[in-house]
Amino acid sequence: MSAAAGAQVASSRHAILLILTAIMPTMGIVALVPVLPLLLREFASAPGSEVLVPVALTIPALCIAVFSPVAGALSDRLGRKPVLLVSMLVYGVVGALPLLLNDLIAIIAARAVLGLAEAAIMTVSTAMLGDYFDDARRERWISAQMASVSLSAILLVAIGGALGEALGSRGPFLLYLVALPIAIAVAAILFEPVHRAARAEPKARLPLGTLLPVLLITLGVGVLFYTIIVQVGPIVARSGVTSPALIGIAAAGTNLGVAIGSILFGRLKAHAGLQLLALGLALVALGYAGTALAPGFPAITGFAILACIGSGLMLPNMLAWLMRRLPAAARGSGTGAWTGAFFLGQFAAPLIATLLTPATGGLSQTLLLYTGLALAGAIAALIASSRPSALTTA
Repeated sequence: MSAAAGAQVASSRHAILLILTAIMPTMGIVALVPVLPLLLREFASAPGSEVLVPVALTIPALCIAVFSPVAGALSDRLGRKPVLLVSMLVYGVVGALPLLLNDLIAIIAARAVLGLAEAAIMTVSTAMLGDYFDDARRERWISAQMASVSLSAILLVAIGGALGEALGSRGPFLLYLVALPIAIAVAAILFEPVHRAARAEPKARLPLGTLLPVLLITLGVGVLFYTIIVQVGPIVARSGVTSPALIGIAAAGTNLGVAIGSILFGRLKAHAGLQLLALGLALVALGYAGTALAPGFPAITGFAILACIGSGLMLPNMLAWLMRRLPAAARGSGTGAWTGAFFLGQFAAPLIATLLTPATGGLSQTLLLYTGLALAGAIAALIASSRPSALTTA
């Protein structure tokens, strides 16, 4: 039964529209990946361009990590739909703004504002799935959201590359205009959840005792997930393969693996929590071990995909685990905190890998270190799942 019972009742069209909005933050980064070399060439004469151009690409992720808790709290106070609608409009306008900008710093500033909008979109769209649906239906749509976001990344990279080929380095920025008709649909179709009244209650405290462990685990899962994604080129290069086309195939495979894991969660959602965390970490550990030790492109790519299946299983698991413990009046704040933890892990992943690789003696050794950490986490989660605690009870 819908969470909106007694007022309007949410249906599949509401969930699909929310999933479309959740794809926007993914588009914010991946659509520009194919034109990164063109942007580096265009701004080669700008001081520090070798650092600033990649920053322009990734700064939205940092903004999502920092601002998501604030966006969630705002949606608890001001309402979900107004925050989502304004954020979609800002996303569409500011996202396309670099089409008209020629200064690198101005582009970075626009991308930072874009990141603030993305933080609100990702947080509120996910919170609204929790508001609109209960229990198994909610977890089914969370699974569908994760799978759709992962699959969309494959398509968006291809579209971004095609626009870059046809229109140059600024071509992919046209994609952001897609947010404007979606914003119109948000205004016309979505409704404010009935939990608006609950949000007006004087004290809707987050259950910090169970929230903080879930957030810390999510941070670690984010690091494990994104390390494979961003290091897929160097990982594949272990086999001697340096072809951009083959690396692109491997990268598409890892995104497909995340989608498969998310779909798998939909089948196993009754065990959401520590049991699925243990299974996901075990798959990640096996995948990382294989990427470090296996010879040849097919085997390395297969193990990278396996690791991403484990990550894809864990991401909706962590979010569903959290949703079960959040009071309706604090769902925005809690979802914002989860989104912030996840994107902080994504932002930190390449930095941690860069620091660890020389310290461990190479990329393979770093991957084996992650293997040990994931395996230890899987064992700890399995043991904890058999003991009643605040984390094992809904």
